[in-house]
Amino acid sequence: MASSQKQLSTHDARPLPQAIRPKHIIFISNEIELAETLQMALSQQGYQMSVIHDGLRGLLAVNRMKPDLVVVSWSPPRLSALEICERLRANKRAEAIILLTQEDCPQQRIAGFNAGADDCLSLPLVKEEFIARINANVVYRDRTQSTDPLLRCADLLLNRETREVFRGDRFISLTAKEFNLLEYLMEHPFQVLTRTQILESVWGYDYTGSSNIIEVYIRYLRKKLGSTAQNRIIYTVRSVGYILKEADAAV
Repeated sequence: MASSQKQLSTHDARPLPQAIRPKHIIFISNEIELAETLQMALSQQGYQMSVIHDGLRGLLAVNRMKPDLVVVSWSPPRLSALEICERLRANKRAEAIILLTQEDCPQQRIAGFNAGADDCLSLPLVKEEFIARINANVVYRDRTQSTDPLLRCADLLLNRETREVFRGDRFISLTAKEFNLLEYLMEHPFQVLTRTQILESVWGYDYTGSSNIIEVYIRYLRKKLGSTAQNRIIYTVRSVGYILKEADAAV
């Protein structure tokens, strides 16, 4: 594999405004050269970054230091990226998690999202994209954590702090991306949201994956939340997008 330092392009990225910079990012990886390169790139943007070269120690560091963001390479020693994600989400940790996967490996990205990652980036990295993804996740966390932690619509309850969802008395288990999508819909109840709005807000403006990703995740949510005529809560507005509302409510 080429030198990790060459995995980032050399173009400068615009620094994130001070008001929304995270105080701390933890990078868990045993790729020393890549870690040094990322640490330099992030420090130029005003971020503080700690590097942990062991998966288990990295997990303990996250629980102890409570960073704003966690970046994990795919296979650090002793604990894999998927195990780290699963354990952090099982412990109700709310930090944003970005996984670094192998090039052109959608199976790893899908597994990462299902394990609780907020975002996945494939190696080799592009500096502008890497910084943009970090900024997007930080801004998203700042926006959601600065508002009321509880969102409600009909008998649906979403708790931002614990990342739990209930439909009546029934607990609904969601992946990280399913949760983020539902949260965005619940932030705009009774409002028709276009596919472009959803894609830019939940997946990021520079998302270049499958064009039907929204339809796929809407289908996942409907299956888990219920989609019969009596309990439907997510509706399709043909040729436009989606709306979240009570079954009998008018648009």
